[in-house]
Amino acid sequence: MIENFQNFVLVLLYGGLVIISFIILLNPMKVNKKANFFFSLFLFLWSSYWLLDILNLSGFSPSSVLVFFIALVQIFTPIFLFFSVVFFISPNYIFRKKDLICLIVPIIYLILLLNSEGNKTLTTVADFIVVVHNLPYIIIIYFRIKKHQKRIETFSANTEKINLQWLANLSLLLFCTIVLTVGYELFNVFIYKLHQHLFMDLFFLFISYSSSFQILRQSEIYSVNDEEREQILSVEFENEINKEKKQLLSDDDFNTLKENLLVIMETEKPFLEGELNLVKLSEMVNITPHQLSYLLNNGFNENFFQFVNKYRVEFAKKILLDSSQEKKSMLEIAFESGFNSKTSFNTIFKKVTEFTPSEFRKKHSDL
Repeated sequence: MIENFQNFVLVLLYGGLVIISFIILLNPMKVNKKANFFFSLFLFLWSSYWLLDILNLSGFSPSSVLVFFIALVQIFTPIFLFFSVVFFISPNYIFRKKDLICLIVPIIYLILLLNSEGNKTLTTVADFIVVVHNLPYIIIIYFRIKKHQKRIETFSANTEKINLQWLANLSLLLFCTIVLTVGYELFNVFIYKLHQHLFMDLFFLFISYSSSFQILRQSEIYSVNDEEREQILSVEFENEINKEKKQLLSDDDFNTLKENLLVIMETEKPFLEGELNLVKLSEMVNITPHQLSYLLNNGFNENFFQFVNKYRVEFAKKILLDSSQEKKSMLEIAFESGFNSKTSFNTIFKKVTEFTPSEFRKKHSDL
């Protein structure tokens, strides 16, 4: 019974990864094209870890050449995941010579595979490399995403759908799978030989399907509009290479523009637009996105995300304090205030006021 259920999970795992990889490759939503391409290859190579089990289950005996080829391509799995993240974060990224460093370990691994037949030591070293090779990529991916989450606050006031938190979670889960895999194999070698992989396969099944669901609903991080995208990316690039920002505005222009910005925010209330970004607001102030970013950083000591959401929270507070609007739901207030979801509304509101919207309303209604 357990063996049959395990085989069923195995088929779901392998078949699901293969099918989803092709769906992502086709990219029906036509977003994040390069990132989705590399992620689809990552899923396809990841499925190969269960290919031999599927072949054995089907009654096929894989040849030594096929086994060698499967083992060889598996070493590229974390590399494809890494470049998927690279293209999510930097869609205009161009491959450079330094990227060839990613081929060093696969070349070493190939040499070991070619010489490991009948050599237990080389086989063990090759197996060790397959596992350990994943770790640096997972660590780099995690910290790159965390850096990305800070960067997008320079141009977007609604970051929930573009912060790639699901990819950060995936990297942590993959790290856990490596730890569990190593622990499982050590348990098999030194304590008791397990013949069932059910719990491990169920864990992998959860990771693969949940991450696949997230990437299929992942929206474009940067504007589809090419002109806006170029402007946003140029602001990010300049911010990174110029840690000490040069003066982009004269003192007179700086003070005048600061006052103009405050007037626009109070009278036109652009923060109520859910899709407001740095480029759109800069056009309203009639300055470049670089200059607006400079103005916010130096004039208000805030980034775009903090500046806009401060106004949204204040607007929401007025609604929450208005007894005539007490029947409005939190979701209605969130959308009316410019937030794109109840989750982001609750998170940002509490960060600014130290209360959730519901707590804020209750606290003041009791006074």
